[in-house]
Amino acid sequence: MARIVGEVMTSDVVGARPETSFKDVVRLLDRHRISGLPVVDHDDKVVGVVSQTDLVRRQAAGSPADRARRSRRHPSGRLGRPRPGAVADTVTARDLMSTPAITVHPEQRIADAARVMERHGVERLPVVDEEDRLIGIATRRDLLRVFLRTDDEIGREVRDEVVDLTLGLPADSVTVSVRDGMVTLSGAVPHHGDIPTAIRMTYRVDGVVGVVNGLSCRADDPHAADGAHSSGAHHD
Repeated sequence: MARIVGEVMTSDVVGARPETSFKDVVRLLDRHRISGLPVVDHDDKVVGVVSQTDLVRRQAAGSPADRARRSRRHPSGRLGRPRPGAVADTVTARDLMSTPAITVHPEQRIADAARVMERHGVERLPVVDEEDRLIGIATRRDLLRVFLRTDDEIGREVRDEVVDLTLGLPADSVTVSVRDGMVTLSGAVPHHGDIPTAIRMTYRVDGVVGVVNGLSCRADDPHAADGAHSSGAHHD
């Protein structure tokens, strides 16, 4: 069924300590060709995240001493310039990082992690264990790969996992059609409660972006009349 963060995260994580210098953070990003990294304390607990955006923003601002110098004008009227290398010499990851760090756990669903990433506008999520220690990193690219499944793959999983295993129905009793990740379910199910179950479990299949319900109850079910009015598009 739905895949979890632990299946797609990178376990070999490049991280920094709060005392790591500006220059060393830049070297780490460049050497490993990454755009950001977590900052962990000596217990491997995540205390923040540093991105290329943080570095550029700090480089533009300069160090506190540089900003003070720029506030004083030379007799010529020009602003003082920061000393070359001053930012790199004085700033550490503690000064650069964004806090608090937004983290996820390995057992969380990928779809839920993607929502967290979108809500907070971040490109990567440190993955932590039950003691909040860093065990991996999940990037936007890692999570999006799950949603690149073909319609055929999605339809096959809905038939196998939802219709067959969850509902226990013959394969030909429910028609599953998929277009661009939108799943349409049609056919008759024996019990009224099978309809919300089918919809809910279909949403849990990776790559599904929406479900259109065309299911109805069989005539011998006492709730058949209710089921006849439950069709339509459903969303989480």
